[in-house]
Amino acid sequence: MNATFREDLLQLNDLLQQTANYAGDFLSRINELPVSRQLPAFSPATLPEKGMGAASALELFDNRFGDHLTANAGPRYFGFVTGGVTPAALAGDWLAGTVDMNPGDRADVSFQVETETLVLLRQLFSLPEEFLGCFVSGATMSNFTGLAAARQWLGLQQGVNVAELGVGAIKDVKILAATPHSSISKALSMLGLGRNALVLLPTLPGREAVDINALKAWISEHPGQPFIFSASAGTVNTVDFDDIAALAELKKEHTFWLHVDAAFGGFAAVSPRYRHLLNGWEHADSITIDAHKWLNVPYDSAMIFTRHPQLQLAVFQNTGAAYLGDPAANFNFINYAPENSRRLRSLPAWFSLKAYGAEGYRDLVEQNIRLAQQLGEAISRSSHFKLLAPVRMCVVCFTLETEERNRAGHIALFLQKLVKRGVVNMTPTTYKGTPGVRAALVNWRTTAQDIDKVINELETVAADISDLSAIIENN
Repeated sequence: MNATFREDLLQLNDLLQQTANYAGDFLSRINELPVSRQLPAFSPATLPEKGMGAASALELFDNRFGDHLTANAGPRYFGFVTGGVTPAALAGDWLAGTVDMNPGDRADVSFQVETETLVLLRQLFSLPEEFLGCFVSGATMSNFTGLAAARQWLGLQQGVNVAELGVGAIKDVKILAATPHSSISKALSMLGLGRNALVLLPTLPGREAVDINALKAWISEHPGQPFIFSASAGTVNTVDFDDIAALAELKKEHTFWLHVDAAFGGFAAVSPRYRHLLNGWEHADSITIDAHKWLNVPYDSAMIFTRHPQLQLAVFQNTGAAYLGDPAANFNFINYAPENSRRLRSLPAWFSLKAYGAEGYRDLVEQNIRLAQQLGEAISRSSHFKLLAPVRMCVVCFTLETEERNRAGHIALFLQKLVKRGVVNMTPTTYKGTPGVRAALVNWRTTAQDIDKVINELETVAADISDLSAIIENN
C-alpha cells in the first residue's frame, strides 16, 4: 500500500472528526455568510508528484477556497430553485459516501433502500402504486428519461421500435408545450428529436399556462396525429400550472403522451391548500419531480415516475452484459434510467422523509409559500418595484419601477450591486418581454426575519440605483 494511503488509513477517525468540525463550523455560520462573492483570479492548479495526505489537503482547501465559500444552502439564497440540506439529509448523504454502495446491485441492501425510498415518495405525492419510480441526477435527466419513454411510445404508434432502429425511423415528431423549462428542449436535442420538434402553444391571458382551446385547435388541424405534450406543473418564473385535469380529459379522446414537468411544483401535492393544482396528474404517462429542490436533499437528485416501465426497459436496458443479468427476468433500476453506475442518492431522501415525515414537508412547503407572499406584498407596496405576476407559490417575479427604455440596464446594475453585497441572491429573468428579477424560496431554513432583511436590502440597493441614475441623467 502506498505510504500516504497507509498513513491516512491509520488517521481515519481523526480525519473524519476534523472534516465534521470544518462542516459544523461552516453550517454554524451559514445564516451570516454572504450568499454570493466576487471571486479573485486563482493561480493555476498543479498536480503534486507526492501526495500531501488528507489532513493537509483539507488545510489547503481551506486556505485556497475557504474564504470564498458562500451560503448557497442558506436561508437567503433565492437564485436557482435550490433547497438547503436538512440535517437528516446531510447525515444520509455522508453515509451514502461512506458505504459507497451501487444500488444497481440487487443483492445489496442499497437496492432495498432505493426501492423503499421510492415507495415513501409515492406516498408523499399521493401517486398511484402503478407508477414506477427511478432516481436520476436532476430534473434535466428526469425530463430526458420521461421523454425517452415518450419517444419509444411515439415510434410504436408508427410501428417503429426506435430503441432498435434509431430516431430516424420515425416521422413528423411533435412535442407540444406552452412554457416549457429549458431542459425540455435540451432533452429533445439529446434524444435526437431536435429542438425544432417543440411546438409552443399560446398561453392564457396574463398567464404561463397553456390555452386548452389552442391545444384543441392544434389537434383539430392535425387529426389522428399522435404527439407528446409536456405540461408545466410549476413554471420557473411564476409557478404557473397547466390545467392537468383538462389535459387528462383530452387524453380520453385523443392519442398523446402526457409528460408533467413538476420539478418543484409537484410538492403542491403535500399540501391540502395547493394539491388541487395537480388534479389529474395521476393520469399522466410520466412525471418529473426534483429532490434537490423542495425535498431539500443535496445536489444531485431527482425522480422520474412513469406508467410505462416496459417502454423504459426497451430504451434503457443493458444487453450483452452477462454480469448484469437478464434485464427482462430480474428487475433492476439500471435498466430503466440512463445511469448504470450511480451513488446511493436515495439515502439522503430516505433519512429526510423518515426524520420529518409528511407533516414536516407540508409545513416546509406552506411556510415557504407564506414567506414568498410576504415578500411579494412588500414589493407591491414599494415605490421602487412592481410585481410582474401574482405570487402563486414559492417564486416572486418582479421588476424595477423605471422607464422601460432603461429597465434592462437598471436591472443588470441592481443585480450586480445585490450580488456584490451578498445578503441575498436573486437571478435575472424576462417575463412576457419585460426584464425582471426572480426570487425562489424553497429552503427549510428561511424565516420571516430573513424576509425582513431581504426587503430592507432590496430597498437599499434600489435607492442606490435610483440615486445613481439621477446623477447620470443630470450629467
